Amino acid sequence: MAQAILLQSVETLGERGDVVDVSKGYLRNFLVPRKLAQAATSASIAEAKRRMEAAERAEREATERAGENAALLTKTVLTIPAQAGDDGRLFGSVTAADVADAIAAARGLKVDRRKIELGEPIKTTGTHMVTIELPGGITADVKTIVTAA
Repeated sequence: MAQAILLQSVETLGERGDVVDVSKGYLRNFLVPRKLAQAATSASIAEAKRRMEAAERAEREATERAGENAALLTKTVLTIPAQAGDDGRLFGSVTAADVADAIAAARGLKVDRRKIELGEPIKTTGTHMVTIELPGGITADVKTIVTAA
């Protein structure tokens, strides 16, 4: 048996970064040519551990930043001007891209428009609550005021 470090997740063996025991032929003929694994040496095992720790640290920091951004967005009130008729209905609509642009202008945060949950585009003036999904599964509700321009 030979030891291998998985470079990608393999369904029958394990997750990326795991050290697994496989037969020498399986490693040489299947895993290495497809760049799914590499032979495990003491140096490569140590390097894999360092990479895993760095990835975990980066993930923790990203989650902390997402929490801070969620707190900031919750305090934010967006005002979006749009063309509207006398009855308060918009001639067009306010979409997730418009909300993302307003957040970038107000707070300087870049939010992916696909992570903004509107349900359907906003078609009336007034106050609307918009839910934004941030990395790490954190959500923030942003108060959005649509005014007639």
